[in-house]
Amino acid sequence: MPASTPKRPRIAVLADSDTRWKWGALTADRIAPGPSMEAAPREAAQAGPLLDGFLLRGRATPTPRQLQEVGVRADSLREVTAVEFLRAMAEGTYDVLVLSLVGGGVQAMLHGLARVWEHRPSRPVVVTGYVGVVYEKLADGLLLRHGADLVLANSRQDADRFRAVYEGVGADASSVTEVALPFLGGAAYEGEHDPSAKQGRRPYTVVFAAQPSVPESRKDRTYLLNRLVQHARRHPERQVLLKLRSKPGEHTTHIEELPYQKLVQRLDPPANFNLVYGNMGEVLDRTDLLVTVSSTAALESLHRRVPTVVLTDLGIRESLGNHHFVGSGCLASWDQLDAGHRPVPDEEWVARQGVAADGSYDSAFDAARERIAKLLGRPGGLPPLTPYYTPVTAPGYLPGILARHHLGPDGTPLPGAPAADKDPGPVRQIVRRAARGAYRHGVQRVAPVIRRMGEL
Repeated sequence: MPASTPKRPRIAVLADSDTRWKWGALTADRIAPGPSMEAAPREAAQAGPLLDGFLLRGRATPTPRQLQEVGVRADSLREVTAVEFLRAMAEGTYDVLVLSLVGGGVQAMLHGLARVWEHRPSRPVVVTGYVGVVYEKLADGLLLRHGADLVLANSRQDADRFRAVYEGVGADASSVTEVALPFLGGAAYEGEHDPSAKQGRRPYTVVFAAQPSVPESRKDRTYLLNRLVQHARRHPERQVLLKLRSKPGEHTTHIEELPYQKLVQRLDPPANFNLVYGNMGEVLDRTDLLVTVSSTAALESLHRRVPTVVLTDLGIRESLGNHHFVGSGCLASWDQLDAGHRPVPDEEWVARQGVAADGSYDSAFDAARERIAKLLGRPGGLPPLTPYYTPVTAPGYLPGILARHHLGPDGTPLPGAPAADKDPGPVRQIVRRAARGAYRHGVQRVAPVIRRMGEL
């Protein structure tokens, strides 16, 4: 009989899209502090964290299908407004809180949490970070995340850049903690399979990892789709897959105004061309060549040593995000691929991106766990949250960010904020679901039409 039952750490995750829920929940598992030191070693290994998930209500709130596809478990999961979430944090007791949101959302929650926890003797360790590659709005996004106890950097390169930004504005950079992307893993690539698919072996499989917002124009998206279909026609012995993030009407981290599903309806693809959904890791299990413009899927693929190509057909541009892969050795065009070229990744570049194909990935989160354990054991509890942006340092910027989440300049809910004082009844829940559906329809269907009309 064990002397004591280990106390499972309790973690809350607030996310605003399917990909951020995946990052937040998996990060929570990776960084969870160990159970009570009085627990026996075997008990400690078996006691995972208690995970409460909160989905921030908005345009990208995940649908049940998207949540199922992500495949991350949670002990509880519910949809909330910002004010509802703050009330839950005021009433609940957690060891760690992971804010997996856009920068503005993180900043609003930091100010709101500072207000609801101002008279509490203790509070959770607050953690935030980025879902994937950081290739735009570096300073803006980082300063909006400043104030969390840990700002996670997915690679050594990002950690260096993050610290440089904070130190450059005179902000405390000690929160920056190097980790890795939490969803890397899976079996290493074992080499090409028989391209003729004889003796029951699967065919050589080419996967194009699509992105919701890159590229953005119909012309560019149609070009990429045509090249993929042409590749399938040139290689009938291959399986060519278009890996999609969401179905029409669903939103992910970014808005997709021109879904590939609609564009492909105008083509007549061959039988060896197919659309696929599902977990990226499962798709990579059968991939022999991963092609993308700039998706984080490239890092997943490189981690497993799957041959990986970042396309240069549309140029190497900051707006596409493929400039991040300069130096990777993975840049190539469809013409080069059709001619048989296979890029060889630069090992030094790969290592700096937190893609630890050498086996060191298992220890990538040790520093974060140690830091969290140290903060939780801090005598007298943790100090108040102190974001860089305040009504003094950013009086023309911060109030607008807070107001978008129905918070005043001091972090308190504004009068009339949704569900500020009570849970929504059944009728209000139905109205909210209908309103969100109408909003999504407007963003994806109506707004693009209006923009095109304005360009005439």
